[in-house]
Amino acid sequence: MSDAPVRAGDNELDIAGRVVDLVTRLAGPAAQAEVTVTRAESALTRFANSAIHQNVAASSVDVRLRVHLAGRTAAGSGTAVTADGLRALVERVLTAARFTPPDPAWPGLAPAAPVAPSPEWDPATAHAGPDQRAALVRAFVDAAGGLATAGYCRTGYRVAAFANSAGHSAQGRAAEAAMDGIARADGADGTARQHVDRVVDLDGTGLGRRAAAKARAAAHPAELPPGRYPVVLEPAAVADLLENLAWYGFNGRRYAERQSFAVPGAAQFDRAVTLVDDPLAASGLPFDLEGTPSRALTLVDAGTTSAVVHDRRSAAELGVTSTGHAWAGSATFGPIPRNLRLAPAGTVGAAGPTTAFSVGDQGVAGAGPTATGGAGAPDGNGSATGGAIGDPDTAALVSRMERGLLVSDLWYTRVLDPLSLVVTGLTRNGLWLVEDGRVTRAVRDLRFTESYPQALAPGAVLELGRRAVRLPDRADGGWWEAPSLRLASWNFTGGASG
Repeated sequence: MSDAPVRAGDNELDIAGRVVDLVTRLAGPAAQAEVTVTRAESALTRFANSAIHQNVAASSVDVRLRVHLAGRTAAGSGTAVTADGLRALVERVLTAARFTPPDPAWPGLAPAAPVAPSPEWDPATAHAGPDQRAALVRAFVDAAGGLATAGYCRTGYRVAAFANSAGHSAQGRAAEAAMDGIARADGADGTARQHVDRVVDLDGTGLGRRAAAKARAAAHPAELPPGRYPVVLEPAAVADLLENLAWYGFNGRRYAERQSFAVPGAAQFDRAVTLVDDPLAASGLPFDLEGTPSRALTLVDAGTTSAVVHDRRSAAELGVTSTGHAWAGSATFGPIPRNLRLAPAGTVGAAGPTTAFSVGDQGVAGAGPTATGGAGAPDGNGSATGGAIGDPDTAALVSRMERGLLVSDLWYTRVLDPLSLVVTGLTRNGLWLVEDGRVTRAVRDLRFTESYPQALAPGAVLELGRRAVRLPDRADGGWWEAPSLRLASWNFTGGASG
């Protein structure tokens, strides 16, 4: 029997359906198959030494197939969507299925279920040109006021479709734009990042101004001994907390293997902490790699751990339902939340209640006329003076700290103990001493060793900022959203060199 030709007008759902039909024809009705077809276009404009040096664009189609046959499971992917290419993929995966070990834990296929429509997407972002990205880079460079700058601006979109032999199908699409830039002054770096649904909401000027103010304020740092200090973590540093909590704490596979700190129903965090994973809030698809519908899921509700995330396999192991978090790395790393938001849930002390805000409404926190560098500008002796390096929201948290450290960013973080989530890493892109509610001078980067859950434990979170900032993940499509965070204690264990 000859394969039906792939027509030029076939969309992603048509292609997914053809692959499922082909599996049935070649392996019989007993074969269970699931297929995801993703078409993606991405473009990236890089700049260094305050000039664009690279503009690249990529367009791809990825067909992922998983088959369960005679008690064995195999998976594979391909990029050829011709009739011959699809047949080669199916034959390759079927052959692999015959030689893989039995899979007694196979959870079965996702049943047919309604899938929410994709969030509204912006065609202008999906198809943004190099001139638009170049204009944003120019705005960033100009706003840095002559400092050396580097970074990137990216735009892109994904269109995806799913089908399986249980009769379930779904499709969706998403667009995103992001910018990440750095400014350098006297060997000190300052950064600013932003992730949005619409390229028009990227604020190159505000980002450049913020990065430059932080770089100037970080020059000529002083030495500070290690020890436990109260801290204010800026959103970029908080994003590292969220990412590690996602990978090691709320991961259903690690939870099933008892390698996670998470205890659903226990008050493991301060009441100010509410964590929600919401793929549909922005730049997300309405289903996962197994076709399970996506939805908002509260992982921590006012300090109480309420859930971990699952794909079908980890859910079956625990006798629960998948939360729609299967992804390309699930088989290796387990399911993880990749659209995690720390929602301002209240403050302690005189600040009064906090409220969440939309990043799209105000661009990047602190951007605009108030972020011109008055706060945090270095004085004649090279020390930083002022509030919080140009960010009014962070400045409010700093103003209520008697003595401690303002941390701009965390990097090179490595997990020492997954169960208690003890992490070591370094500060980066700005660290400042705070005295009597004011930033008084820049400090040399320090190494830290800290249990992230303990840093957010009951009584440890003193205050959350009023404004959340959405930051890009290292890979397209993911994001972390957080306000600044004032913590009672953070364990700094040495200098950056050891």
